[in-house]
Amino acid sequence: MPSTDHSATIRKAVRFYWQSKHKALTKNQAGQRIDQGRRGGATAGKNFDGFVQILAGLAAKHGSKDLQIHQNKSNVVLPGHFRPSKQWDLVLIFEGRLIATLEFKALGGPSFGNNANNRCEEALGSGIDLSVAQREGLFGAGASPFVGYCILVEDDEKSRCVPKRGNPSRHFSADPIFKTASYQERMRILCERMVQERIYTAAAVITSAPSAEKTGKYNDLSANTSLAKMIARFLAHVEIETG
Repeated sequence: MPSTDHSATIRKAVRFYWQSKHKALTKNQAGQRIDQGRRGGATAGKNFDGFVQILAGLAAKHGSKDLQIHQNKSNVVLPGHFRPSKQWDLVLIFEGRLIATLEFKALGGPSFGNNANNRCEEALGSGIDLSVAQREGLFGAGASPFVGYCILVEDDEKSRCVPKRGNPSRHFSADPIFKTASYQERMRILCERMVQERIYTAAAVITSAPSAEKTGKYNDLSANTSLAKMIARFLAHVEIETG
């Protein structure tokens, strides 16, 4: 398996993420773009380019010279089963087969609750849709793609604390694991369970604060959901599938 020591490259991508986000917010506040509040930085669309470019470069290094690596918006659209198509962040194709696809998302404030629910629904919907499309043979004969998901959670007091109140069911008891889980921990549970249920090949969650635009500092929440581990598994898959 390829080296799992990708901390330096991850820090570089984290720096780019916060720098890009801050630039978008500054532009928004200057009146050059109409958007509301902190959402201006989230809707810039380029925040995760650092992550995508790093993984694309690593795939090129570890894969065959004939591996097609797509990261441009028009080339990362894949067909679905429950909907016509979906745009991913990185798509790898080799000899007419889908080799890998990845998606990067963020969870930030101030409304961590609403955003966490949206991220959960998006991740499950995209993963299941792609899984069924694969089963139906839409990604080339014999395709068994690596499907990766990574979410960066803003390290904030609100994301670290257990929500004071949720939206409990009046009819049935919720899974006890969520009773004492912060929003950060809920994303860890989501990632672990999506892999357990084979909705994704690997899923990672990292936390980072806006101040990391200078240092690139980030934290993993567990060994199973570390981004370095996901990258190593991704590269091993690329080597096997294109070797």
